[in-house]
Amino acid sequence: MSSFIIYPAIDIRDGKCVRLMQGDYNQETIYNDSPLKVAKSWEEQGGKFIHLVDLDGAKAGHPVNDDIIGAIAANANVPVQVGGGLRTLADVEKLLGLGVSRVIIGTAAINDHAFTEAVLAKYGDKVAIGIDARNGFVATHGWLNTSEVRAEDLAKELAAKGAQTFIYTDISRDGMMQGPNVEGILSMAATSGRTVIASGGVTSLDDLVRLHAHSASGIGGAIVGKALYTGNIDLSEALKALDQK
Repeated sequence: MSSFIIYPAIDIRDGKCVRLMQGDYNQETIYNDSPLKVAKSWEEQGGKFIHLVDLDGAKAGHPVNDDIIGAIAANANVPVQVGGGLRTLADVEKLLGLGVSRVIIGTAAINDHAFTEAVLAKYGDKVAIGIDARNGFVATHGWLNTSEVRAEDLAKELAAKGAQTFIYTDISRDGMMQGPNVEGILSMAATSGRTVIASGGVTSLDDLVRLHAHSASGIGGAIVGKALYTGNIDLSEALKALDQK
């Protein structure tokens, strides 16, 4: 598997594949009624890893779309990572038991340090820490709240606790088709000394090429959502282009 991975994103709300603009639940576009069909499509186009977000779970504070997530994990022949509402060890164990390869801890990384440390200690590289930032500060609860914790400080602290992988989202870029915050991603990788997956704002093949160029500096991949659904990025073409770099 390449050291730089493109993660096609499937955001699930009310059982459908949707996209939100800047995390706003009132600005939703429904792209497909079947997240499983979408997952199989990304796999058929060469996707090596699928990124799922349980938007209902992120808002509720516990996984909601378990059945759909389980069906995707069972039917996809590629690994799946899942975030959204994971707040307890039982939630994490349930998803891993469904065949999910990696879980993403987001809000709880700020609000519940004991839980986060316990998950990292028990599951190690099966855990990614999702850090969503607004103006450099961590946002929580499906981006509804902004904390007073700096994103880089949190990454450094959790790296010391065993975190191996971070997913960094600059909320101002998400769904806006403006390109990723490469400087912010690189800074987090340098500060934490860990692999950082870029999320938010990937609009074009050029964006992926820019990120890929920094793979040796800790950028381990990119989550791509809206650009795949609008056709701005063709997954199979992007995979071929990066393989040639």
